Amino acid sequence: MRALQRHQLLRLRDSAWLRLLADTANLSAHPSARSALTLWARHGHPVVVSRQTPGLPADTPLAAGLPAPLSLGRARIALALRADEVLFTDAFPLAAEVLPTLAPSQRPGWQALCAQLDALEVPARVYGSHGWQQLTGLAYVRPGSDLDLLLPVSTPEQADAVVRVLATAPAGLPRLDGELLWPDGAAVAWREWAAWRAGQVGALLVRRIDGVDLVEEWPCHSLQCA
Repeated sequence: MRALQRHQLLRLRDSAWLRLLADTANLSAHPSARSALTLWARHGHPVVVSRQTPGLPADTPLAAGLPAPLSLGRARIALALRADEVLFTDAFPLAAEVLPTLAPSQRPGWQALCAQLDALEVPARVYGSHGWQQLTGLAYVRPGSDLDLLLPVSTPEQADAVVRVLATAPAGLPRLDGELLWPDGAAVAWREWAAWRAGQVGALLVRRIDGVDLVEEWPCHSLQCA
């Protein structure tokens, strides 16, 4: 299995679901845990990787999560998985694919935004409530739900261009949240990047699959810098 990244999805083997459904610790984590696990096992829905603890042996179980839909109380059920229980890795839907989760009045603006991101060669994906609703067909989106974007970028200039597009997004869309994702796995909230580049804050919170760092200068050793 390739190296994990933030917001990566995992598709599990049937044997993994059988083990999870027999694990009393999983079932007692939340009143709706059994219902959620049963539903996920029946339909083969993915789970999402969580933050991994660094420095542990290679055979340490993978930390993952199952976010239940509105009908099951929106519980986030923590799971521990063996690497051989993962059938394959997957990804959240591309931005254009979540169009059905938006109100009809929001769809033209969303299509325009997707076209602008495509022009920047940014294959944006959507996680969070809109992403899960599109993936599973279950209700996750509530009035006022943010729309969470995962935005792969390779240079600060490209990140700046993405921020300009998001900051001038068409009116009427849900609040746009999410992260800029760099080739080395570092992720930065796009709003925090915008504030840092504008000199409004002195440090930047950089998130990775195994932790977070607060940096004052961008790590030019791994990326082209402006």
